Amino acid sequence: MAIRNPLRTTLLALACTLASGLSQAAEAPKTLSSGELKVGMEISYPPFEYYEGDKVLGFDPEVSAALARHLGLEASFSDISFPNLILGLDAGRFDTIISGMYILPERLEKADAIPYAKTGAAIMVRSDAEKKPATPEDLCGLTVGLQQGTSWIPALQKVSDGYCKAQGAAAITINQYPTTAETTQALLSGHIQAHLEIDAASLRIVERAKGRIAISSSSAIYPQVLGIYVKKGNAQLLDALKAALDDFKASGEYSALLKKYNLEEA
Repeated sequence: MAIRNPLRTTLLALACTLASGLSQAAEAPKTLSSGELKVGMEISYPPFEYYEGDKVLGFDPEVSAALARHLGLEASFSDISFPNLILGLDAGRFDTIISGMYILPERLEKADAIPYAKTGAAIMVRSDAEKKPATPEDLCGLTVGLQQGTSWIPALQKVSDGYCKAQGAAAITINQYPTTAETTQALLSGHIQAHLEIDAASLRIVERAKGRIAISSSSAIYPQVLGIYVKKGNAQLLDALKAALDDFKASGEYSALLKKYNLEEA
């Protein structure tokens, strides 16, 4: 008959308790599909997210993959038009939005957000344009193109209704397009005189235009913080993503990724 050792029994019990606690801590958060983090994004917005063949590339897919890896999950992507991303999140079509989306009060009424990068906007014009606006106030009297759902639409309308009117200048005409690519095409074809877009995306547009488009603004306009969005009430996933982002930042990989895409840490 074996002699029972009380100390050994206590230590074994403590080890089992700690192992159980560690297992629970490392457990992946509950998501829509087991083992998967479904990310909503508009995949037509380089350098944030875009297709190269059948591959999804860009800053946000790289962030998504890294966060999913830290959570023990695999990232997958749902391609949704930008104005419908919050609606899709609320409807349960995906777990989170990581799509170059600014953190704004009206969006926080519908979803929770985690800051993950900072950027501003740039004004682009055709390289042969006579007028090269450097600030939003310089856009008075011009036709400006923006993607639908962006936060700059009300900001420019405010400049038009306030500053332009006070100066006795013509209003800013704002044309909205479903995608950034269509806005760029409108600029090239002369339907608009200026295109306002996120700074990092603007650099990519200018590069691909091969001399036909130039950035006319002298510094970043309307600097904002980008957010990872989670459906309201999903505290488990929100906290898990916050912890994963902290781990990612601590690894040093994140700062290299920000530098690669000309972004700043939030």
